[in-house]
Amino acid sequence: MKLRTVKEIIPSQKVNMGGHWIEQPLPNNLMQQLDPFLLVHHAKWNYKGNQKQQDVGIGSHPHRGFSPVTFVFQGDVQHQDSLGNNTIVKAGGTQWMHAGKGITHSERPSAELAKNGGLQEIIQLWVNTPAKYKLESPYYFPLTKEETPVIEHQNYKIQVVAGNYKGIKGKPKTFSPMLLLRGEIKEKAKLELAIPTQFNTLIYLLNGELEVDGKTAKTKDLIWFNNDGDTINILANENTRFIVLSGEPISEKVSSYGPFVMNTQTEIMQAMRDAQMGKMGILIEKFE
Repeated sequence: MKLRTVKEIIPSQKVNMGGHWIEQPLPNNLMQQLDPFLLVHHAKWNYKGNQKQQDVGIGSHPHRGFSPVTFVFQGDVQHQDSLGNNTIVKAGGTQWMHAGKGITHSERPSAELAKNGGLQEIIQLWVNTPAKYKLESPYYFPLTKEETPVIEHQNYKIQVVAGNYKGIKGKPKTFSPMLLLRGEIKEKAKLELAIPTQFNTLIYLLNGELEVDGKTAKTKDLIWFNNDGDTINILANENTRFIVLSGEPISEKVSSYGPFVMNTQTEIMQAMRDAQMGKMGILIEKFE
């Protein structure tokens, strides 16, 4: 066992995404991506109620070449797509979508949440796909809280979303080796995480305070680790919610534009043309 050291602790930045204010831990001023992770967005919105579902959330849009993954922490998210999927995932669940050669989808609060009002808290991350799988058929995989493998201890709880952790395997199909965890840890508790040395690794704090490698990370901080060990030791100074994003680098050139992530600019131009021609599917949303 060798302990990993912290390379940098990076505060997230507030950004305006099409009128929606969110926290953006990644990309940041120090790195555009940490292979295979391209983007991390943390959103916490309070819906006022008495709204129509079609007037809130993120409407129909296409993707190609990567996997958008959404962790739901509070409230819910309703996903509709051009494959015919129409699912609501509630707090504690995860929406996993492999965009592949192209899919069109929307992400909104449920009609119930829009009508009654309340909090919606989510993290969406973009996971790159190796070139040889970028044009495979898309798929959507909803994972409820109850279906998510979990390690429960009196002082912490770890949900295994993807990858293999201590013999527990996450359910979504991934196209490169990775480990995605959702965690909660109580004040003054300690936790030891075993992660392969070759995996690039980030920990993001939704709230709370952790000590790692003698350094302190606070609410909405991103911890970036060196690849110099296979173990991360955590001490919680407060009750803390966090996620672990860890994966083997794909080590391929990335070319991206908006909702498309490919390997060359030519492929991006093709993706834009295909989307305009309806080759990524058509979504006609259904509302109550």
